[in-house]
Amino acid sequence: MLRQQFQTAVSLIYPSACVSCGAQVQDDFGLCGHCWAETEFISGAACDSCGCALPGYAPDGERNLCDGCLADPPPWSRGRAALAYGGQGRRLVLAFKHGDRTDLARPAAGWLQKAGRDLLRDDPLLVPVPLHWSRLLRRGYNQAALLAQALALRGNWDCCPDALLRSKKTPALDHKSRADRQNILSGVIRANPRQASRLQGRKVVLIDDVMTSGATLRACTAACQAEGARDVQVLVLARVNGGFTGV
Repeated sequence: MLRQQFQTAVSLIYPSACVSCGAQVQDDFGLCGHCWAETEFISGAACDSCGCALPGYAPDGERNLCDGCLADPPPWSRGRAALAYGGQGRRLVLAFKHGDRTDLARPAAGWLQKAGRDLLRDDPLLVPVPLHWSRLLRRGYNQAALLAQALALRGNWDCCPDALLRSKKTPALDHKSRADRQNILSGVIRANPRQASRLQGRKVVLIDDVMTSGATLRACTAACQAEGARDVQVLVLARVNGGFTGV
C-alpha cells in the first residue's frame, strides 16, 4: 500500500510522458496517440527471413519471403522486425542510437517481444550485435546490448551480451553497397573465447537496432554457427523498407 501511495504521489508530480514527443500519456514508457499513429509497426504479413513488410500478402501462417531473400537467402533461419525504419520509427531509432536515449530500450523491448513472439520460443539465447571497443567507449553503450538485456528481463530469457566480439574497427557502413559491407565485415566478428561454449547447441536469437543489407547480421550468424549454434534467428527493432535489394 505504501509503495502504491508513493507511486501515485510521484505520478502527480512527474506525470508520464510520451517517449517520443514528451506529451502526457497514461502509462510510463509509452507513445502518445499521435506518435503511435506516426510509427509504422510491422504487424501484418512480413518476410519470414528478414522481417520486412509484405504489402498485399495475407498473413496465413505460411512462410512468406521477399524477392531479395528468395534470390539470396540469408544464413539465419528466420527474422523479424518491430518497426519500419522511416518517419517516426527512424527518429526513435536515431534518438536511441545516437541521442543517449537509453530509456527507449524498455518500450523497444516490448515491441521486440511482440514482433518476435514466434522466435522467442524453445529457450533461446539472446545475443546482441557487438560494437568495437573504441566505438563503445565513445558512445558509452551498445544499443543492441541494451535491447537484448531489456528483452531478456521481460521474458526471463538467457542473454549473453558479450558472446560476440568485433575485433577490428570498421568504417561507417552507411551508403556502402551490399558487397562493400560484406567485404568490410569479412572476418571482423567472432565469438568471444570466454563465452564460446554458451553458443554450442543453442538456439541463438541475434538482436540489433536496424537491419539494412543484413551484412552485419550475416557475419554474426557465421560466428555463431562456427561455434556450434544449432539455429540462428534475428530480431531487430527496425527494418529498412523494401527488403534486400542486392545493394
